[in-house]
Amino acid sequence: MNPRIRWVGAVLMLCFVLLFLQLNSIQVRQASRLASNPMITSVANSTPLWNLPRGKIVTSDGYVIAYSKRIKKSPYYERVYPSQTAEAFAPITGAFDNVLQSNLFGVESSYNSYLQQHESPVNTLGQLLSQHTETDSIQLTISKQLQLEAYDTLKAANEPGSAMVIVDPHTGKILAMAEYPSFDPNMLTAPRSVKQINDYYKQITSLPGDQIPYPNIATYRPLAPGSTFKVVTTSAIFDHDPAIANQSFPTEGYYSFPNSGKPPIRIHNYGYPPELCPVNGNTLAQALAMSCDTAYSKIGVQLGPTNLALEARSFGFDSRPPVDLPASEVAVSNFPSPTQINATPYMGYSAIGQFDDTATALQMALVVAAIANNGVIMRPYLVSQAVSSYGTIEYKAHPQVWRRATSASTAAQVRKLMLGVTQNPLGTAYGVFQQYGQGLPTFAAKTGTAEPQKNVCGTYNWLVSFGPADSGQTPSIAGAAVVPIPSNSASCISNPTGASVAGPVLIPTLRAALAINP
Repeated sequence: MNPRIRWVGAVLMLCFVLLFLQLNSIQVRQASRLASNPMITSVANSTPLWNLPRGKIVTSDGYVIAYSKRIKKSPYYERVYPSQTAEAFAPITGAFDNVLQSNLFGVESSYNSYLQQHESPVNTLGQLLSQHTETDSIQLTISKQLQLEAYDTLKAANEPGSAMVIVDPHTGKILAMAEYPSFDPNMLTAPRSVKQINDYYKQITSLPGDQIPYPNIATYRPLAPGSTFKVVTTSAIFDHDPAIANQSFPTEGYYSFPNSGKPPIRIHNYGYPPELCPVNGNTLAQALAMSCDTAYSKIGVQLGPTNLALEARSFGFDSRPPVDLPASEVAVSNFPSPTQINATPYMGYSAIGQFDDTATALQMALVVAAIANNGVIMRPYLVSQAVSSYGTIEYKAHPQVWRRATSASTAAQVRKLMLGVTQNPLGTAYGVFQQYGQGLPTFAAKTGTAEPQKNVCGTYNWLVSFGPADSGQTPSIAGAAVVPIPSNSASCISNPTGASVAGPVLIPTLRAALAINP
């Protein structure tokens, strides 16, 4: 054969190979990235992706909470959230706005590349040579039954700005995540007009800042955690200065901070006049069970700002929890730096969840999940898998460790002390668990009542809990609930506490969760 012909043939063959590789790069390797851009129109037709069908969002027990439906007399689709459950699931689903095309949040946003129409994966030669589009269904870790229980109890409490999170401490699965008030995601999508959508936005954003229902209150609204932070402070004792655990704490109503001037700055226990605390034993166990601010403020001063800050950060404070929602919807819970709390009063206040301490309901659920799981915090997640229209699993979540908050031995010590909160007749959650926890196995807990402003009636009322928590049992449920009582509320005059306000919300949900996740 003529050498020139062979050379031309080789060049043509090389060009063919390069063309083949480039076509496959676009069709296979880059398909997901190109399809995920909502500004690019579908390959199958010229309809913008915002107006094409999307995949379903389904609960762990198979209930569809979001789907697409063709709009009558139109080639376009509307996103539908079944009205009977739309508000209960709204903080998780978020909303898909194909009218303004500017609002996409919740799992509608974080799993958008699966939900929107995209090129199907290439598994055969036939699929390689032809184009196929599909949408994937997203299955949540949330069950319909438990989510409705959580939402209904918050709604019944009727205190705006409330939130609750229930997790499996060993896997990180979020079993329920609810807020009150919520919103109707149907009002943010077609066939509503631009004016209708804008009016609805104004309606739900006219609430006070910590009550706006999106982003998700449970992940985005950090509040002072009050005495629930004593779980972290107690862990710091065993991790940094175990001798404190064997001290005797005086029975007193006030504690004067050392080196705080003349007269000294004082902190007092709950009530007016303040209760004497601890009683019937001057031990750490009694101080935690009764939630003695005097004892724990003294502990904060003894631990010092560096040890407190190190412990808080090991539990996830000052870091964004890696839950599978858009980062803009997940707030960082705050513990002040050692420099900020170096003055002794602030060490004491920070040790009891006041001063500049803030936490979301998700963060405090992860704190007690760590104690339930031998000191390990698992990555929290809301979506278990994505399934294609052909039935293939395109994504599957696997439990992952987020961080080791503390040692297994410390977690065991704190777990034992937290049992006193529910089992000791003087424990702050003893009465509420006796009233609402009938039929539950033994749960450990911690209550919290934070005062946003000194000498102002309004409070943030917390309960965090996990169980079953008896020795030898493996806790399968951990949860946190926060129910704010504003200063202008009629409830203010009744001295609300974490137990009396958050207990009736969280405890029935724990029972429902245990039936689903025994």
